[in-house]
Amino acid sequence: MPELKKIFRSKPILTLGGRLIALWLRLVHATNRMVTDPTGDYARVEGHFPAIVALWHGQHFMVPLVRRKSDSFRALVSRSGDGHLNSVAAQALGVDVVRGSGGRNRSKTLTKGGISALKNLITCLHEGISVVMTANVPKTGARECGLGVVTLAKLSGRPIIPAAYASSRRIDLDSWDKASINLPFGRAAFIIGEPIYVSREADEEELEVMRQKVEAALNETTRKAYDALKH
Repeated sequence: MPELKKIFRSKPILTLGGRLIALWLRLVHATNRMVTDPTGDYARVEGHFPAIVALWHGQHFMVPLVRRKSDSFRALVSRSGDGHLNSVAAQALGVDVVRGSGGRNRSKTLTKGGISALKNLITCLHEGISVVMTANVPKTGARECGLGVVTLAKLSGRPIIPAAYASSRRIDLDSWDKASINLPFGRAAFIIGEPIYVSREADEEELEVMRQKVEAALNETTRKAYDALKH
């Protein structure tokens, strides 16, 4: 069994898995009818790009397919084995990645490749390339925002834009992130929230306030996405 597990966690198998995931997501996108038109949302936030597009982990899989093709994005992906899987899938869907991960507090944000990832993301934003990242921290609450996204907003001077995708046909997993596997042949919604700016002068207390604000905004945006499926 350990040998079998090692095979399935090997880079070639994970690469194949990432490509298969991308094919599945394309099928889901092609067969789901969008019940929302993000054109108005994009127009509302147009002047705020490049931006940090924040999503909940486990609800982020479809976003590469509903983004505007004219926008340049980089996605932050962890350095774990699952991160390689997600990295291959994202690149197959036309989104370049930056590898690295953070944590619940600032010190952890700057470890696990966090320092180089943070620098790369800031460079992307300064070059006019937007960033996509999940806001929560692995193994914590499914809807608990970490400090990584607000730290990036502070250091880059660019806004956080909450976003959410939901589909009517899905499998909701009992995982730490309450992830959803989106299924084909249903309805889908994509919602973009209001931009949130973090002051470059923000101290730890203000960063915590902004973290909570982003958390609330992401929950509200997610709620709107699921509510849109009811109509």
